[in-house]
This record gives sequence, C-alpha cells and structure tokens, in this order.
Amino acid sequence: MLKDKPYLGKCLKRCRHCRIFFLTHPRNACRNDLRCPFGCRQAHRQESAKARCAEYYRSQAGKIKKRYLNARRTQRDTSQKSSKESHEEELPLGALETTLDKQIIIHIRTLTSLIEEHMVPLEDILCMINRILRQLSIEKGKKMVYGDAYHQSRSP
Repeated sequence: MLKDKPYLGKCLKRCRHCRIFFLTHPRNACRNDLRCPFGCRQAHRQESAKARCAEYYRSQAGKIKKRYLNARRTQRDTSQKSSKESHEEELPLGALETTLDKQIIIHIRTLTSLIEEHMVPLEDILCMINRILRQLSIEKGKKMVYGDAYHQSRSP
C-alpha cells in the first residue's frame, strides 16, 4: 500500500508501548509519543486516570470527600441494592449485543479516508463493517471479530 501511496509513509508510526506499526492521521505525523488504537491507548488513559484519582484522594480535600462518600454509601437502603441485583440476574446472556469498539471503527474510518484521499462518512464505514460481518465463513467454528477478542483479553 505504501508503494502505491507514498504520501502515507509519513503517517506510518510505531506504538510507544507495544512497538507495532500503525497508520495515523496526517496531523499526528510529526509526533513520536503516539500509542496504537488496539489497546495501548486505552490502557494508558486508564493508568493515567487511576494515578490522578489516587493523587487526589491522598490530598486533604480528597480525604474529606472520600470520608463523605463512604458515609453516604453505608446509609443507603440495602433493599434497593438487592432489588437491582436481582433484576440484573434475570437478563439472559444472549440478550446482550456484541459491538465493535468505537476506537477501532474510528481507526478504520481514518485508514479508509487516507487510502481513498477523501473523508469517508461514518455511515459508509458502518455499512461496510456490517456487510463484512454478515459474510459466511468457510470455517465451521464461531466467527470471531477483532473487537470481541479485544474485550476477552486484558489490554496491554
């Protein structure tokens, strides 16, 4: 692909965490601190949020707020909590829909737009993904989508 479209060479970047190559948007072509959209970006965001939260709750204002929240939690009525849990257990597992991760869809849209040299609407990307996912596989086993495999394993 890079031989056919050499202008995409500057968009090829290496993930800072897992070191795999991926294509990024041209506005990020000069950056070297990027993480791939396949799990590293989300994992770094979660780690940063945990660090900020821990730092806040170590401060004096955070300790006061946490004490208030814990006291409020113990005052809740336990019957409301048990009724919510019983309602959640009644839902069958088959009723939950499996969807692709938003970040993966946005990455597919960016790549398609870069390759086709114009902005591809999100609706077209969703139609394309639905068409691909409806295709029957040669294999007899269960069809695995990248988003499903991503949610089953722990992110990097």
